[in-house]
Amino acid sequence: MATPTYQANTSTEQLRQSTCPYCGVGCGVDISCNVNGRVVSLDKICGTPEHPANHGRLCVKGTNLLETNSLGGRLLHPTIAGEKVEWDTATRLIADKITQTVAQYGADAVAFYVSGQLLTEDYYIANKLMKGFIGSANIDTNSRLCMSSAVAAYKRAFGEDVVPCQYTDLESTELLVLTGSNTAWAHPVLFQRIQRAKLRNPNMKVVVLDPRKTETCTLADLHLPLKPGTDVAVFNGLLNFAHTNGSIDANRVHAFADGLDDAVAAANDMDIDSVSQYSDVNANDLHTFYRWFCDAERVITFYSMGINQSAFGVDKANAIINCHLALEQIGREGAGPFSITGQPNAMGGREVGGLANMLAAHRDIENPKHRDIVKSFWNAPHICEHQGLKAVDLFDAMASGKVKFVWIMGTNPVVSMPHREQVENALRRCETVVVSDIVNKNDTLDFAHIALPATGWSEKDGMVTNSERRMSRQRGILPPPKEARHDWQIMCDVAKKMGFEDAFDYSHPYQIFDEFARLTAYENDDEKLLNLAALVGMTQQEYDNFSPVQWPLERRSDGSVQTIRPFTSLTFPTDNGKAKCIAVTPQLPQQITTASFPFVLNSGRSRDHWHTMTRTGKAAKLHAHMPHASVSMHPMDAQALQLSSKAYVSLSSEVSGETPCIFPVSIDEGIRRGELFIPIHWSGVWGSHSKLAKLYAPATDAISGQPELKHAAVNLVPTSFKSFGQVCIREQDAQRLGDSWGDYWAKTQTAHGVSWSVASHLDISQWLSHLLTRLPKDWVIYQHKNTSGVCLVGVHNDTVCAFVSLGQVCPSQSPDWLLPMGWIDSLLNSALTNDTLSNLLHGRVDDAFTKGAQVCSCFNVREKTISEAIEAGCQTVDELGERLKCGTNCGSCKPRLSEMLNAFASLEIPSVETA
Repeated sequence: MATPTYQANTSTEQLRQSTCPYCGVGCGVDISCNVNGRVVSLDKICGTPEHPANHGRLCVKGTNLLETNSLGGRLLHPTIAGEKVEWDTATRLIADKITQTVAQYGADAVAFYVSGQLLTEDYYIANKLMKGFIGSANIDTNSRLCMSSAVAAYKRAFGEDVVPCQYTDLESTELLVLTGSNTAWAHPVLFQRIQRAKLRNPNMKVVVLDPRKTETCTLADLHLPLKPGTDVAVFNGLLNFAHTNGSIDANRVHAFADGLDDAVAAANDMDIDSVSQYSDVNANDLHTFYRWFCDAERVITFYSMGINQSAFGVDKANAIINCHLALEQIGREGAGPFSITGQPNAMGGREVGGLANMLAAHRDIENPKHRDIVKSFWNAPHICEHQGLKAVDLFDAMASGKVKFVWIMGTNPVVSMPHREQVENALRRCETVVVSDIVNKNDTLDFAHIALPATGWSEKDGMVTNSERRMSRQRGILPPPKEARHDWQIMCDVAKKMGFEDAFDYSHPYQIFDEFARLTAYENDDEKLLNLAALVGMTQQEYDNFSPVQWPLERRSDGSVQTIRPFTSLTFPTDNGKAKCIAVTPQLPQQITTASFPFVLNSGRSRDHWHTMTRTGKAAKLHAHMPHASVSMHPMDAQALQLSSKAYVSLSSEVSGETPCIFPVSIDEGIRRGELFIPIHWSGVWGSHSKLAKLYAPATDAISGQPELKHAAVNLVPTSFKSFGQVCIREQDAQRLGDSWGDYWAKTQTAHGVSWSVASHLDISQWLSHLLTRLPKDWVIYQHKNTSGVCLVGVHNDTVCAFVSLGQVCPSQSPDWLLPMGWIDSLLNSALTNDTLSNLLHGRVDDAFTKGAQVCSCFNVREKTISEAIEAGCQTVDELGERLKCGTNCGSCKPRLSEMLNAFASLEIPSVETA
């Protein structure tokens, strides 16, 4: 199958436009390419000024995309059992394995597990192959873990998975409710849009519902630190308040929605005092929130994983939607329940049927008419007749031996799925595990029998749909490296070898997109809002030049395409055209605390990293803000356990197995007592005991199948080691020397090498002897001992290669051996001088590296520098930017700058009373 060719350009530079591959905002990116014949190199990147999602702005991750684009760590050749093979051998084996498995065990013994990182065309081919030609719906996606509860709630309420809002609504609303979302970190470009909207409209109010006080709260007029899992009670309380205070026009609502009376009745016992007691939120603050919501002309509720990742996430989302329906806050500008997705093409996957309980083009598996439509359109030999296995059930079926073959594409389920022990057991038991990925090492690839090199962001061509239903082009800029292939090509090759040549004969992704667009229009008869008839028949050139558009779409008489706002007429794609209010009642999380497991564990994103760090982990700049994962806890909980910042603790749960998770402590006054928070990104690749997912039980929502990944019950105990240290080794030596520098290690990428924070149960002399045997024999080792420990400097050809510092004092006590890693890293690969050697051995640190934690990743501005500028008179974020440049590029650090300014302003100066 032909791969795209990249012809020579006569100019020395060209601008290519694509879409950022990280979160669901879907930012447009402009990439400057230096062109020399067929050799294309990427020079610089910036936001696309005319893209409606971001208007030229990028967060720190998008700004540093090119730093993650090297071929280091890429999977570049197909392998079987770890041995390099030809593509034809690999795809032939996969085709044979699928065919044999179906013949022996039936189609449901085969499964695909795919990803929101796939483009729409990849997703479409995967679903067509699995559901129409293999004949099973056992294809699920990692989007199950992030937004399937939102999908189910929209379908229950509206009849179709339609997000009724768009980003401009965030800027035109009067009241913005942010719930279950640390927007400042998870969707920073949207957060900046909200910031600017609030500056333009001082009357706009922002309410944040979050157990933690996060950087998103810097924008809040009101923060409600609700008890985790009590969202239904809070929104039922709002519905009850609106009803009892006469804010609902029942006759008007009954005209466009069913079920209002039942929903109100279900919320009848949720008065403010009851909600306050249930959710542990101040009653006066609840009253203020409810009054604002009922009085506002336009309200947006913007919700994300804190709502969805719950055993009752669908009910939580419907509780929100109920309030919007009851108060007629939908179908118009600045109003509506707005679910934000986590991945760049989570929405595109929903459109093509990426979840195991749906068909392509928003058709339903349970509906015989829909099955016939899709089967007829595909001319498929089979069509799945029942829902497939959702993610958690899918891996359980592997573990029990029911699923014999699994093909995992573009995702790392060993890290992201709950109950890691079960997921690992499932992959060990599965007879054939195929993994398509761009990296040559991650936690899931360890279980692959067949590994396939896929193309990555800068090489792929196709469509993505962001959280506001806006389709944009992702454009390949570089040719696929070595033997990497596009996901759709790999699957088509396998399908052809299975005998389905005619149905999978494509030469370019525009053909696949056109087929998908035609399917959305096929026998639609205005039944579904997802109807891309206006995009049918695009030529390859039109596809290549495609500009972002939102569905629903209609074509004007002049041939142009325009977007239609959903539900403006308050007519919905249900059996009777009415929306549905759903009666819901509060229920506790499934993973409840006990005397043995007394802490509630929450998890979420850090600011500068993405998912399992297969991309952001390559960029040293993105590690600087948070080099390692830590467990955040309230100061009083830390005091009760006699813990200080950076002390090590072990965490366990009922399902975690014998080996605990180990993290250093981070003291956080913004977290509730009895609760903990750990960022999700670090895994077995990045730490010896960083396998966070093992702490979560496989509790799921009964409707959506989405796991409860925001609420685990865990135990936490102090952990002691005999000795501690840090290791920093230059890049070219790090991989061959491995990671195991101690009984505990946590790794981070630096500008010139790799560093580890380490600890051991050995005393220093024993540990030192062990480490010396691991260092290369051709290195010259300089050693310096002092009262607190020992330092080693490794040198080769008069160049600094490594630095090791060991001591007996824990990092929580700020020991002499704990030196700024940025300073050590700056000396790697430098020429050895007497001053360099002496400074390293004696820990004499350059003043530039003693300024505290990094706040601004773009310009490496640190806490102490910012504090000094505030003390010198800077009073606003803009003034800090003028003086230090922080916040003037991507803007991701602006919430933290606001926090520091607010903290300084809140320092009270004692007043002097006069007689």
